[in-house]
Amino acid sequence: MLIIRPCQHSDLADLLSLSRATGAGMTSMPADETAWLAKIEASQNAFSLTTDPSKPASHSYFMVLEDPNSGRVVGTTAVYTGIGLEKPFYSYKLSTLVTRSRDLALTRKAQVLNLVNDYTGSTEVGSLFLLPEARQPGVGRFLSRGRFLLMADFPTRFGDRVMAELRGWQDEQGQSPLWQHLGSKFFGIEFQQAVEAVALKGPQFITDMMPRHPIHLELLPDSARAVIGKPHPSSAPAMNMLLKEGFEFDGYVDLFDGGPSIHAQISEVHSVRDSRTAPISISRGPLTAATEMMLSNGQLEQFRLVQAPARLLADGRLQLEAATAEALQLQEGDAVRFLESRQGQSQAQSAVA
Repeated sequence: MLIIRPCQHSDLADLLSLSRATGAGMTSMPADETAWLAKIEASQNAFSLTTDPSKPASHSYFMVLEDPNSGRVVGTTAVYTGIGLEKPFYSYKLSTLVTRSRDLALTRKAQVLNLVNDYTGSTEVGSLFLLPEARQPGVGRFLSRGRFLLMADFPTRFGDRVMAELRGWQDEQGQSPLWQHLGSKFFGIEFQQAVEAVALKGPQFITDMMPRHPIHLELLPDSARAVIGKPHPSSAPAMNMLLKEGFEFDGYVDLFDGGPSIHAQISEVHSVRDSRTAPISISRGPLTAATEMMLSNGQLEQFRLVQAPARLLADGRLQLEAATAEALQLQEGDAVRFLESRQGQSQAQSAVA
């Protein structure tokens, strides 16, 4: 039984290993020990009961997928609140510019990219990654949807809007056509250097050097225009899952690789809206006529989430096997949040840059 839980210092070696496996473009998981130590510390602070959710702030709820049989961390998933409040959060907004000349009797429509900070203050889901050997049916969806159960358990901590920044398309060498024909012209560095700079130093260099005027797409070659709003193949399954959750794309893309950014109202996300709570009853043996469900224990500092069989009883209690209750660190009568798992689930590898 795989367990989603908050990251801790003992996960450092596994997290560094996962960073090296993600490939280019995933800015939230740099293969840097100092950066990971800071991320772990920030996550532990976020999961602390002393954090005041009524004060707008940027917090990082970083979780790992643990295989209890091996003790290894085989995946990651995270929620980031108050994005852009402490450091600028930039996007390009794809829009249409209409011009008209009466003298020439001409009307032209042009697509342009505008530099915006429209997601400031939103909650972001990201850092979704699963090692290849752990990519079994349903596991990617478990990692993705688990974040929404955290939001459902603690709604005051996550605001109104949630977004996801998907990794953009890259060629076989890990290069971004959009960066080659746009970003590199202003920064003079390679794509991976820019990714690492954001991951380790923050976005200040974007503030310093990125032009504020609109970028007309007609000035870019076909290869660069073609990838705007196009997810990386490894991110496409994660994007599809989020779209099924109620997210939508309306023209926001990443500055570096043009990957799509999608968003939704948290209260309308299907996994938030459809989840329920119930007291548990612990079965003495294996359950029969049970349904596969996602289950969270609702305990902030010791947050645990598993996917296991459960059965809703006539009296409103949810019956769990003893091993499931133990994994969730719950006792008879404790409350659990539950959400029915779906069959035929697609897999997710990494959802965001």
